[in-house]
Amino acid sequence: MSIDLRQLRCFVAVAEELHFRRAAIRLGIAQPALSRTILNLENELGATLFVRTNRIVEITTAGKTFLVGCHRVLNSMERTIENTRRVQDGKMGSLRIGYTDNAIGGCMPDILKDFQDLQPDIDLQLHQSVTAHQLKGLEEGELDIGFVTGANNRPNFETCLVQSEEFVCVVYEGHPFAHRSSIRLEELIGEDFIHGTPADWEYFFSYLIPLCRKSGFEPKIVQEGSNTTAILGLVACGMGITILTDCVRNSVGSGLVVVSLEEVFERLDTVAIWKTDTPNSAKDRFIEFLQVRE
Repeated sequence: MSIDLRQLRCFVAVAEELHFRRAAIRLGIAQPALSRTILNLENELGATLFVRTNRIVEITTAGKTFLVGCHRVLNSMERTIENTRRVQDGKMGSLRIGYTDNAIGGCMPDILKDFQDLQPDIDLQLHQSVTAHQLKGLEEGELDIGFVTGANNRPNFETCLVQSEEFVCVVYEGHPFAHRSSIRLEELIGEDFIHGTPADWEYFFSYLIPLCRKSGFEPKIVQEGSNTTAILGLVACGMGITILTDCVRNSVGSGLVVVSLEEVFERLDTVAIWKTDTPNSAKDRFIEFLQVRE
């Protein structure tokens, strides 16, 4: 069976007008051509769609059934065409976005909320992951955008700075530094540290370790947590202290105190990163949005 959309549109016009001449005018075609189209359609279906006399055109019961289906098909095709255009224009689609603890604890929630307000038909699929895993996911096409720690100069990648934070110290209540508003980094010599694993926190450590060495010591890490929440929990237990970034002020619970670091001018950057050789109109919209915010 070979029935095309042109035939369906011709049938719908006749069914709605119940008049071949008016339907032909509506479609912008000659009446004889319209009559042949309907006859061919009936032959293809093996069903009579209209009862014709010299004075009237009536739709048959079979025709009414066919009309319902035609409306569904044509409406579905119109939605498909519109959605295709919206995807092409970056107004519809999906984005797989990775993020670190620092990103979600900082400005990322505002970024995503503002973007969704502008582009509600783009589905954001969020995946928490450390920087190294995100970069691998981007390379392998499993992520579209990453929110990662530190600058990256990989070929075929571009980045956009989204936040730059100061380092701070987090101690437990009762620690000698808990009553201080600020401390010098060298005062942490000999303290027990709690941090993430070297493999997962590789990029954070590339900032932290040189920072400590500059002040004359290697951080003595006695406990490891899988993420920021776990690290803070271990600090709250009194097992040690940690150095994180300023966004941690948004998430510290009871039993913890955030202390500023004096004369530490280094900052930790969070950047959005993406591959330039993977076309995605929704991704392009998101990148434009990020770049306007800079």
